[in-house]
Amino acid sequence: MPPIRTSGVSSLHEARLALGKRLRELRRTAGLSGRALAEALNWPPSKVSKLENGRQSPTDRDIRAWAKATGGDHEAEPLLAALHTLEVQNIEWQRQLRGGLRAHQNELAALDRATRLFRAFECTYVPGLLQTAEYARARFAQSVGVLKVRGDVDEAVQARLHRQEILYRRDKRFHFVLAEPALRYRLCAPEVMLGQLDRLISLSALPNVKFGIIGFRAAYAVAPAHGFWLLDEERVMVETYSAELNLAGPQEIELYRSVFDSMAAAASYGRQAREIIKRVIDDISAETLPDEQ
Repeated sequence: MPPIRTSGVSSLHEARLALGKRLRELRRTAGLSGRALAEALNWPPSKVSKLENGRQSPTDRDIRAWAKATGGDHEAEPLLAALHTLEVQNIEWQRQLRGGLRAHQNELAALDRATRLFRAFECTYVPGLLQTAEYARARFAQSVGVLKVRGDVDEAVQARLHRQEILYRRDKRFHFVLAEPALRYRLCAPEVMLGQLDRLISLSALPNVKFGIIGFRAAYAVAPAHGFWLLDEERVMVETYSAELNLAGPQEIELYRSVFDSMAAAASYGRQAREIIKRVIDDISAETLPDEQ
């Protein structure tokens, strides 16, 4: 069977449908109805329908049983490879974080070491590699509350700060683009946000870091639908509420590279970017600090 090909932002859904189509082809080639296959596998008939229509992901055991029942044992390994590719693309946070928040940071550190060019666009929060300890602690605490995962927040903060040492590696290059709302959303205490904004000003001066801000008055050629990371030309990482998406198709990478370039073109850099940050600092300070007598 040919490999599953995915493209565009709907690739995960398309991959599930493509895997289901492969399973349907095996069943039909074997001359079995959905009900007959379900009876042979001792499954409810609805399970066959859900798998074939991409509404449910099969397990490894499901794939092997399906291949054996349809006389397609030789197709088991290609099907399993397609399933595992799909699983890597869409890693649910509950599974990703079951070893703890720190363990996930260590996994990201390994990915950092293998990457030379980092491009990140964020419209909601400050990227992890730029976070202060206090801001990171607030972000991790929110993850624990929403996802109900192991709360090793202090350890995760230390692991994230250790990852940030990569910013000072001259063999690495970084291009960050933040939309102004990411500087203003109240995701932590005001005093924590003030410290975070001050750190952004400092990090923007690093020689291997290009740092841009898209101000409220800037015109977008592409709507800032969500944040993402583009690692070299190999992978796009997108975080949703439920999962981490890892996209690696050439068309997906080209799409996100084009979107990033559009965001970067709308951003202000250098002194203009720092002026936007300072303006946000002044606004937050005016709202939270007592008036001088």
